[in-house]
Amino acid sequence: MAVEHSAAPPSGDGARIHNIGYRSYDGPRLGRAYARRSLYSQSLRGAYGLGRSVKSKVLPMLLFVVMCVPAAIMVAVAVATKAKDLPIAYTDNALIMQGVISLYVASQAPQSVSRDLRFKTVPLYFSRPIETADYVRAKYAALASAMFILTAAPLLVLYVGALLAKLDFADQTKGFAQGLVSVALLSLLFAGLGLVIAAVTPRRGFGIAAVIAVLTISYGAVSTLQAIADARNNTGAIPWIGLFSPVTLIDGVQTAFLGATSSAPGGVGPGTGEGIVYVLAVLGLIAGAYGLLLRRYKKVGM
Repeated sequence: MAVEHSAAPPSGDGARIHNIGYRSYDGPRLGRAYARRSLYSQSLRGAYGLGRSVKSKVLPMLLFVVMCVPAAIMVAVAVATKAKDLPIAYTDNALIMQGVISLYVASQAPQSVSRDLRFKTVPLYFSRPIETADYVRAKYAALASAMFILTAAPLLVLYVGALLAKLDFADQTKGFAQGLVSVALLSLLFAGLGLVIAAVTPRRGFGIAAVIAVLTISYGAVSTLQAIADARNNTGAIPWIGLFSPVTLIDGVQTAFLGATSSAPGGVGPGTGEGIVYVLAVLGLIAGAYGLLLRRYKKVGM
């Protein structure tokens, strides 16, 4: 019976190990905090198309201009006519421009998370010294910051214009501060809802449509029910109906605690007791959105 012998290993130059240039990294290990800050910065820049193609810059920059131009026009009118007050209150601006704000969050929330889901890059993030909570916090903070810039910029235009028109400094500063608190809550709420909806699907188009539908349909339905309650003189139900729409939630909070006038039918807004329920509802939705995002990305990262 013949026995096969394995070939002898090559000798001499045939057994040489070639150096192809790989070197170990001996630089600083920057850790999770640096990775989280980098992801936040990159996501915030991306929300306005910075560092991306010209096409990606068009919509967010256009919406930013659309938010600021009406404020600039109102300032110009106030200065030219020597008015004693601005045409609108600081807390009213975001509600008037809610359509633009909804379009912004609908376009940028899917851009922030849907691409990572579609191209399956999320596990690559977690292969580095970054955890699920780091990713979620960075994305949430970036979109909320981008929305705060969008909504606070026109308030700043109004405030500077009011000072140039020599309106009362104390009144304008108080109104400006109240407006900033209002848009900060709105930014956190809308960013959380937008990211939760966008994270459900890797398809950006579906995400955009879903965010617009949730924000606009809920507001339309609540406004209709409030109008019916007002027509039937059931004014006591109007504040409670307002709990079921993100826009009316913010309107109720600023009516109860920030000196705003309610935009609900008949101007019926929540009192202090009802306002506390509004605040708890807003904070609960923000916390709930964060929790849902954590749960979603724990599954995606596996």
